[in-house]
Amino acid sequence: MQTQTDQGVFVPDDKQDYGDDPKAVRNTEHYKNEYVRGFVDKWDELIDWDARAKSEGQFFIDVLKARDKKSVLDVSTGTGFHSVQLLKAGFDVTSADGSAEMLAKAFQNAMDEGLMLKTVHADWRWLNKDVHGKFDAIICLGNSFTHLFEEKDRRRALAEFYAALKHDGVLILDQRNYDTILDDGFSTKHKYYYCGDRVSAEPEYVDDSLARFKYSFPDGSDYHLNMFPIRKDYVRGLLRDVGFQKLHTYGDFMEEGEEKAPDFFVHVAEKTYDG
Repeated sequence: MQTQTDQGVFVPDDKQDYGDDPKAVRNTEHYKNEYVRGFVDKWDELIDWDARAKSEGQFFIDVLKARDKKSVLDVSTGTGFHSVQLLKAGFDVTSADGSAEMLAKAFQNAMDEGLMLKTVHADWRWLNKDVHGKFDAIICLGNSFTHLFEEKDRRRALAEFYAALKHDGVLILDQRNYDTILDDGFSTKHKYYYCGDRVSAEPEYVDDSLARFKYSFPDGSDYHLNMFPIRKDYVRGLLRDVGFQKLHTYGDFMEEGEEKAPDFFVHVAEKTYDG
């Protein structure tokens, strides 16, 4: 099987294509070509569902239940980890992703758990064209937001998220700690997010507008993702600009400051104040 790239070139389903200069690939559209079947099939080796479930615990479930949320739109479904966890916890979940390969894998993973996902193939920038109705909550996890390279795309996506939420809705969005990566270099133990102990995920190249990560698997295969290194305060500013009234940021599921150098930040953005 082959896939057609943005440049009209056909490549094998398990091979990524970054052209002659991988570092020059800095556009939002390219994510569609990054999640090739070979990479998607190995993604769960990186996550390790059991280990990740233990490391996260009830964090996202507790955040949602504390705000009495029931309907959840997972806009970065990936292979389905969070959609499945929330379904098991009793939430009404709709699972969206821009990658058809990821959605297919997520659907199968849920079937293996005896669950049925409601899946929607959707681009965040036109989310409400494909996803209908209003939700209590939206989750955008797995560092997915950093696939957007243009500020106009980031603002458009957040505006679409905001519009898809009910008047008192909440958005939970995470990101890598790019502040530390940009300022001090990369150092992580993948304590919480990427728990597969035989897989490495490290930046191969970083500058102010590109973080190129390399994912190496036990069978010797390597895959890459080109992402935009967004800073924490920049994201918080965007969330406020779009209209979110209340923001709280965690570092690796802990209150900010408790973890000195978190791998990830988790932003909880609410449309309205408590009162």
